[in-house]
Amino acid sequence: MANVLDLRRRIRSVKNTRQITKAMKMVSAARLRRAQDRMAAARPYARMIASVLESLTRRIEIFDPETGNLRHPLFAAREEKRVLLIVVSGDRGFAGAFNANIVKAAVNFIDGGKGKQFDIESVGRKGRDLLRRRYPEARFSQGTDEQPAARQERRGPVELTGDHPGMLVKLEVDPVFELAQNIIARYIHEEIDAAYIVYNEFKSVIAQRVVVEKVLPLGKIGGQEVAGATEPSLEERERAAQAALTAGIPLEEADTKEADEEARKFGTANVDYIYEQPPEELFNALIPQYVASILYHAMTESVAAEHAARMTAMDSATNNASDMIDAYTLEMNRVRQAAITKEIIEIVSGAAAV
Repeated sequence: MANVLDLRRRIRSVKNTRQITKAMKMVSAARLRRAQDRMAAARPYARMIASVLESLTRRIEIFDPETGNLRHPLFAAREEKRVLLIVVSGDRGFAGAFNANIVKAAVNFIDGGKGKQFDIESVGRKGRDLLRRRYPEARFSQGTDEQPAARQERRGPVELTGDHPGMLVKLEVDPVFELAQNIIARYIHEEIDAAYIVYNEFKSVIAQRVVVEKVLPLGKIGGQEVAGATEPSLEERERAAQAALTAGIPLEEADTKEADEEARKFGTANVDYIYEQPPEELFNALIPQYVASILYHAMTESVAAEHAARMTAMDSATNNASDMIDAYTLEMNRVRQAAITKEIIEIVSGAAAV
């Protein structure tokens, strides 16, 4: 049994840890608020570009009247033999099962695609490290100015073709647009037959899920095609709600019905718009922007979900530390009482013997 001095040292150590976890919880709560503001600022652009494209589809011929094929290659669906999977995880730990759940959803999606070849683009260090232990990395020949790098023979049905660490630490539009351009080029050159993104969809602290969303080929403009989703358990939602209430984070998502209705009016209004450029030219130029907006929207939600998960994990750690302090204090009082009782018995026994 530990003595009083050892128990005091343990209590002091746990108190110091509790101060750290409490501070990390408040930092995550502050970053969560900023991430939610970033999400709210990005949504109007995504809605409006979808409305513009929806308006353009009514004024141009998407299908070639001679061949009957789609004019834009990003709408052409093919048999999915080669699939690109974009896995959006976090760059830091101490977020509970956040990163593990995303990787688990990606692995389950890959395991469900028997007979297919998968290329993985990892966004975030934690997901990259977990996936590296399971799948090999693709090998490319060293490129030159005259000849670009070429991919060597595949090492397996699933390979990691690229990673983007640090992209979510300071999320900016330009790197996301470059990633979207790379994915579009690979799809147009038929290096891949489909593209999916795995991320944590975030509506509010208690309304989030891990989803596998289809990016390419494009379907209905403005729609979301979910290939798989994992809902959090009731216990996880309750812990997240408790952590949010103690940190002053609202549980419900912001009401954006009016903004959504205004954005929809542009694409559905029966107005003959006059475009400076031909509608076909505008449509082809906006499609890459639309794909980039899908990726950017997914990453902003993933960043917010990561901060929410870290806030919940640190709140649980703080509560566990408080429970441990109470248990150690109770044990220390019992040890002290036993020591005092023993001394009294010794004194009384000595006095009786005299």
